Amino acid sequence: MTRRPEIVAAASRYTQRKLRPRAVDQSWQTTAWGFYKTTPEVRFAVRWTGNAMSGALLYAGFRNEQGIIERAPDGHRASEIVSQIAGGPDGQAQLLGRFGPHLTVAGEGWIVVRPVLDDTKTAIGEDWRVLSVRKVQQQSSKLVAQIDGFPVEIPGDPENGTPDPNSPVAIRVWDEHPENHQEADSPVRSSLGVLEEMHLLNAAVKAIARSRLTGRGIILVPKGTRFPGTPVQGNAEDDLIDVFMEVAETAYKEPESAAATVPIILEVPAEMIGDIKRLTFESDFDSLAKELREECIRRFATGLEMPAEILLGMGNVNHWGVWQLSQEAIRLAIEPRLGIVAHAFTTQWLRPILEGEGVKDWHRWMRWYDTSPLRVRTNRSETAIKVFELGAISGKALRRETGFDEDDAPTAAEQAERDRTDDDNRNEEGLPVDETTSEPDTLPASAFPPVSDGLLAATDGLIWAALSAAGRKLERTPACPRSERARAREVEPAQLHTLLTIQAPQVEQWRLHDGAWNRAPEIAKRYGLDPDCLTDTLDTYARELIAAGVPHLYETTAGVLRSPCLTAAA
Repeated sequence: MTRRPEIVAAASRYTQRKLRPRAVDQSWQTTAWGFYKTTPEVRFAVRWTGNAMSGALLYAGFRNEQGIIERAPDGHRASEIVSQIAGGPDGQAQLLGRFGPHLTVAGEGWIVVRPVLDDTKTAIGEDWRVLSVRKVQQQSSKLVAQIDGFPVEIPGDPENGTPDPNSPVAIRVWDEHPENHQEADSPVRSSLGVLEEMHLLNAAVKAIARSRLTGRGIILVPKGTRFPGTPVQGNAEDDLIDVFMEVAETAYKEPESAAATVPIILEVPAEMIGDIKRLTFESDFDSLAKELREECIRRFATGLEMPAEILLGMGNVNHWGVWQLSQEAIRLAIEPRLGIVAHAFTTQWLRPILEGEGVKDWHRWMRWYDTSPLRVRTNRSETAIKVFELGAISGKALRRETGFDEDDAPTAAEQAERDRTDDDNRNEEGLPVDETTSEPDTLPASAFPPVSDGLLAATDGLIWAALSAAGRKLERTPACPRSERARAREVEPAQLHTLLTIQAPQVEQWRLHDGAWNRAPEIAKRYGLDPDCLTDTLDTYARELIAAGVPHLYETTAGVLRSPCLTAAA
């Protein structure tokens, strides 16, 4: 379940009655695509966004009363429609990946859906395409899209009657400009001036590299006032400008020739110079141009709506800093664009189909996204197993965290056979089934009495305080290098362990839990619990969280308290 971020999105399905009231400015988009073709920094940022978007998963869901989006049941019509978009998960990944460049460069793109017909003109599938605004043009009362070099006419919905189900459908998706919602906006649009400067500086640096005079200069030889003549010229003197142009042209056409590496030689009267001298035509701008170009790259990186380190590199960032930057990049650059595409499919595809089919509450359903596959996740398998043994999570959650799915869950017959095997094993050890320990190591949640709100709050506070104290100690351990401690102080202490690599023995070695449970006996006495059991249970739970790099959640507190020795909880 995910909370919906605030997004500014727009989408419009083409109909004859939904023409643009006036033309919008699209001239800048041609310039933006030009920089995508010629500037490697632009291409990297654009392709990075597209590749990241392709890793997200799409699903059908609805918003509950708390504003949280929950997944639709597998058999619901909304789930069927979403699963069929672009032919399934593989096609959807390609669809999202192709939309990344359009939203980053031009701020908009078109989705064209064409039915695939068999010989009897019966639809057997759909062809989904993502097209740029340059490939889709409005002509009179129809839209024409260029697909694979052929024009495809897209008629609008008729004013009266039912639209032809075999007609192509076009959906315009754009990140609307805050000043004019019909216009598109993008990170590249605001950086066009910076990119133009970068283009000029690139040309300047290229000219400096190719310049014969700047690179090699002129050698003054005090012997005469003429250039050495060629055999054809005899003793004729060469014109200075002609020689400069001839040598420069040779150096440009043949960079490996001697003309490109040897200075120009000029003879002058001996009384004009005493010794051989070398003249260069370098200027302060030669070195300044390179610095200005680096500054332009940094300015472009800061305008990409993602952490600048993604473009500039992460050479000076440690592993937990990389984790933070990755999360910020997903939140700032990927999820907003996924929300734009999801909004388009919700309002222009999913809901119109549900409404047309008479599905109840069609307006509640939406197509949404899941970015969990993009996030760097620590290995939580061991912690999940131990927390499951404490009864804090379900078998479904255990399978999810250990990489299995619901198809791997045991059937009722398999579970019954496993229970009989366990009973037989206990009998072989000489322990009758009815004489085993009264409470097994793991009990179902229903076997425990409800936990009071006061105990939950007190226990959650103990755990949070222990993790906070451990986090402050971690700042002074080898796990957090001195160069990173200033940034570590900006992180909530109770969550610092999620960004550092810590082995289980180091919790004891660095005394991270010393004094953490001083108030546990008092709380245990207040709620009628065994003090030693409560202390050991909380200490084990917190140690596993720190070693696995997993944050504590209030929702897991009740499960932690469902330990066999704490069944007296009221």
